Amino acid sequence: MFDEHKSNRRGPGRTIRQDWVNAALDTLVCEGAEQVKVLTLAATLDCPRSSFYWYFKNRKELMDALLEHWEATNTKALIDASTQDADTICLAMAKLFGNWVYGTDFDTKLDFAIRDWARRCDRVRGALEASDDTRIGAIEAMFKRFGYDDQECDVRARIVYFTQIGYATLDQRETWETRMTRGAVYLYCMTGQHPTAAEAETLQMYPPKDT
Repeated sequence: MFDEHKSNRRGPGRTIRQDWVNAALDTLVCEGAEQVKVLTLAATLDCPRSSFYWYFKNRKELMDALLEHWEATNTKALIDASTQDADTICLAMAKLFGNWVYGTDFDTKLDFAIRDWARRCDRVRGALEASDDTRIGAIEAMFKRFGYDDQECDVRARIVYFTQIGYATLDQRETWETRMTRGAVYLYCMTGQHPTAAEAETLQMYPPKDT
């Protein structure tokens, strides 16, 4: 199971709301939205099914809580990463990628689980499209801070966003060391400006995530 979301087993009558959310997140990531079931979660938490209803009216309310968690973590993480202080676009991009790819706030596996869920649920699809637009808008605003014209900001933001989403989807399992050797070229291709050695080295401030 996905340890990052794993709940502590509380035992009958001793669960809290976050236990249910954590167990549901774990199931969503590992098995998909269809497998997030109250009875199964109760068995995972070793508690009566009835305790679920202390915290949620129904399964839909729990699923809404998962969407809210995703928006409050992943989408917020990208907005925060794109608004960090930086004197140049290359440094801003290095900080964005460092936090997005190597930081701990953006959960790629959860993002994929939401995208998979969206294929079968129009409501989730709407939330996903809104989130994608918000994320792209934040990256676009990052380019605008450094004087790019409006159309170029829009296109570059989309290139950055779609490239990273696609890169993660391919799951090439490229080593951290290999990616770091390409860091300066990535920054140049994304910004159109050659980074200084110090700007490229900023990427190395972010150690790789555990795989």
